[in-house]
Amino acid sequence: MKHALRLAALAITLPAFAQTAPPDFTQCIDGLQGTARAAGVSESAYRRFTQELQPDMSVIEKLDFQPEFRTPIWDYLAGLVDDERVAEGRALLAQHAETLERAQQRYGVDPATVVAVWGVESNFGQSFGKYPLVQALGTLSCYGRRQAYFRTELYATLRILQAGHIAPERLVGSWAGAFGHTQFMPSTFERLAVDFDGDGRADLMDSTPDALGSTANFLDKAGWQSGQPWGFEVKLPEGFNTGGEGRRSKRSMSEWSARGVTRVDGSPLPANLGSAGLMTPAGPGGPAFLVFKNFDAIYSYNAAESYGLAIAHLADRLRGGGPFVTPWPTDDPGLSRAERRELQGLLILRGHDIGEVDGMLGEKSRMAIRAEQERLGHEVNGRGGQKLLQALRGG
Repeated sequence: MKHALRLAALAITLPAFAQTAPPDFTQCIDGLQGTARAAGVSESAYRRFTQELQPDMSVIEKLDFQPEFRTPIWDYLAGLVDDERVAEGRALLAQHAETLERAQQRYGVDPATVVAVWGVESNFGQSFGKYPLVQALGTLSCYGRRQAYFRTELYATLRILQAGHIAPERLVGSWAGAFGHTQFMPSTFERLAVDFDGDGRADLMDSTPDALGSTANFLDKAGWQSGQPWGFEVKLPEGFNTGGEGRRSKRSMSEWSARGVTRVDGSPLPANLGSAGLMTPAGPGGPAFLVFKNFDAIYSYNAAESYGLAIAHLADRLRGGGPFVTPWPTDDPGLSRAERRELQGLLILRGHDIGEVDGMLGEKSRMAIRAEQERLGHEVNGRGGQKLLQALRGG
C-alpha cells in the first residue's frame, strides 16, 4: 500500500502512460499561472503541483464518450442496479445508520437516496477512478472541447490541495475530474462539501461521513423535498401520445389521471402530490415514469436521465421495492455484473485473452464478444447480452 501511494504521488508530476508532451503543453500550463493566481492559487502552490506536469491524452478520447448517452438503458441499468449492489447497499445502510440519520435530520434527504448515489458513483467507495486530477484537468484545460470549464475545475483542484483538504497523492478520480466516494467535481466540493465527522477537514476520499453528509447537502441545495417521492412507474393507456412530454413538462396528477394514466398496477394516481413530468426513456413501448422535483434534484448530480433513473431505482430497491414491472423493449436484455463476470469466464474458456475478470466488458472483452458473435451467427456489435451468455452457457 505504501508503495502504491508513492507511485500515486509520482503520478501527479509524471505521465500516466509515458507519453511525450506535445510541444505546446508546457507553454499552455505556464500560460495559465496568471489566471490561476487571480483565481486564488498562490504562485508557490501552482509551481509545486504543476511542476513537470505531463499530459494524459487518453482523457481527450473520453471527452466525447459518456455511457449514460451511448449505452442502451437496459444495459446501463442492469449493470448499476443489480442484486449485488442492493445487498451491499442494505448492509451499508445499517452500518452507517447513525451518520445517515444525522444527515437526514440536517438536510432532509432520506438514507436510501444518499446510499444509492454512493453506490452508483463509486460502488460504495470501491471505484474512485485512477486519474490524478491535476494531470487530467491540466490536459483538458489545454486540449479538446470546453477548455474554459475544465480550467475552472483545475483551479478549484489546486485550491483544494493548497488548503490541505486532501493529500496530493490521494486526489485521484475520473478522467473528467470527479473524485471521492460520491464523485464531486472540484468546484462542487468547494461549494457543498461539509466536514461531517468533525475533524476540521472536508475529505471525500477517506471520510465516509464527510462524503455522505456532503451528498445530502448537495441534494438539499438542488431542491430536494423531504418526504416526497422521486416518482414512480406508471401504466399508459393504449395509443397514448407521448409527443412533447418529458421530465420538464410537468402536469398535475388530475390532468394525468384524466388522460388515463394509472399506477403501474392499475390503481389510481395519488391526488396529494405535486405536478410531474412523464419520462419514457426507451420510448412508449417500455417502462414509463411520472417524475417529481426530487428526480430533478438527482438529475442535477449528473445531467442524464438514465443516470437519475439508476439512482432513483436503486434507492427504491434499497427500501425493499422490486424491479420495474414493464419490461424493456428488447429481446436481448442486459447483464448484471455477476452475469458479465460469468460471460468473461466463458470467453476465457474459449481461449480469448480478455484480461481481468471484473465485469466491466472493456475493449478486450468486446473484441472476444465480436469473435464469438461472428462464430455463432449473431449480430456482430461487441455487446454482451443475454443471448450471447445463454449461447456460451450451452457450450
